[in-house]
Amino acid sequence: MPRNDDRGSLRPLHRRSFVRAAMAAVAVLVARKARAEAGQRAGAVELVKGEAFAEASAARRTLDRDAPVFIGDHCGTGPDSRLVMQLGGTTRVNLGEKARITIDRYLMDMGGEFTLQSGPMLFDRAAGTKPSPVHIRSSFGLIAVRGTRFFAGPSNGVFGVFVERGTVSVAAGGRRVTLRSGEGTDIRRPGAAPTPPKRWGDGRIREALASVS
Repeated sequence: MPRNDDRGSLRPLHRRSFVRAAMAAVAVLVARKARAEAGQRAGAVELVKGEAFAEASAARRTLDRDAPVFIGDHCGTGPDSRLVMQLGGTTRVNLGEKARITIDRYLMDMGGEFTLQSGPMLFDRAAGTKPSPVHIRSSFGLIAVRGTRFFAGPSNGVFGVFVERGTVSVAAGGRRVTLRSGEGTDIRRPGAAPTPPKRWGDGRIREALASVS
């Protein structure tokens, strides 16, 4: 039987054990939820130019017009290729050449999470649509979106984000900037902070949009 002076030292151990058990239970629930969502249909292919594909569970399939895309899919394009995906009823995602994006989570017209690994993309939600939160992660930073149309990807030798319509928040390198219609920002390398919002010139805008159309 423990002495009185030992009992107090046992309580923190019990509390730590309880906390660890609770954290483990939460991790299990999150993993189960992710597995349940994986494989659910997120949308369909609207247009393909050149080569486009999706990978899931180590299996790769070619994407053609009207092909379904699913939560958990790693979607990509080949050289000189384009892919347009319709997600839900109001959102389109355009990918330019050699682009890679993962549909981490998506709930029809209610928001979602994506990871942009490489290449240019255009996110386009129909004007007047009810805003819903979308987060797009990349090695350059986090883009938080509510009903809008914006470009993200290589531009002028850096990673650029440009908002054609709406509002976007870009967080990277310990700094957050908010972009409004006609404004863009540059992130020169992973870990760097975004530059202050600045209006892009017509030439740069045309070049960026041409890379995803």
